[in-house]
Amino acid sequence: MAGIQRRKVTVIGAGNVGATTAQRIAESGLADVILVDIVEGLPQGKGLDLAEAAPVMGHDARIIGTNNYDDTKGSDIIVVTSGIARKPGMSRDDLINTNAGIVRSVVSEAAKRSPDAILVIVTNPLDAMCHVALKASGFPKKRVIGMAGTLDSARFRHFIATETGVSVEDVRAFVLGGHGDTMVPLPRYSAVGGIPLPEMLSAERIEAIVKRTRSGGAEIVELLKTGSAFYAPAAATFEVVESILLDRRRLIPCAAYLEGEYGVQGLYVGVPVVIGASGIERIIEITLTPEESAAFKKSADAVQELVALL
Repeated sequence: MAGIQRRKVTVIGAGNVGATTAQRIAESGLADVILVDIVEGLPQGKGLDLAEAAPVMGHDARIIGTNNYDDTKGSDIIVVTSGIARKPGMSRDDLINTNAGIVRSVVSEAAKRSPDAILVIVTNPLDAMCHVALKASGFPKKRVIGMAGTLDSARFRHFIATETGVSVEDVRAFVLGGHGDTMVPLPRYSAVGGIPLPEMLSAERIEAIVKRTRSGGAEIVELLKTGSAFYAPAAATFEVVESILLDRRRLIPCAAYLEGEYGVQGLYVGVPVVIGASGIERIIEITLTPEESAAFKKSADAVQELVALL
């Protein structure tokens, strides 16, 4: 009997986020993984280490570490995590010029070899890097997705679950806007077991959680002192990848290219989208209060400023 033809996912960048994302994808058994990095030996070593864990974890996904983009040919999905990580005191925006150069080069190499792939961008500053990837790949906008709201919403959900003493599984939460200090958590659209969040917690407690969500990444950077978050970013990236591979049509907040939606023109900003086999299947427009609209506009303006720096 012929073996099942597994899908192929390329993860560019074998640092903590990339390697952990590769691990999650391989261990799901959904796809073979090509782990690419510029550093010789790094992707090969991590790839071999992950492959040697497969017998224990019970999956047959192939994991190949390489410095050569030819190995990525025919990928279904390309996940971009490469770039320098934040250090204490750095904002995501401080990374822009260095990481723009890296993302431009890796995306053009990978896109040439997998012209039908879907790009999932993880490198910070994320919304601006989506613009770089869109241009470098020449792909249609629905095939260039920014993993951001997924992570921000996961952080928001964790803090809500802790505060309410309820399982994270029963918490739904939404974060819109740019992936940075101006992100817009939406308590009104967040719920615990279907009960709207404002009925579960006081306005003061909600405000404290919103504030902590906004600085969720910075809090981890400060604690680690060398490096930034990677378990939650990898998990959030896997959620997007899985929804594409299985055509699950998950409704997830991601950075999408807006052309008039939410009053934003020609910009990547985090909004609720349906993610399926073809990438962003549709953008969901929700009604915002004047305060939420103002916060969203402020967030979009912050992304616009970054894009202008490019």
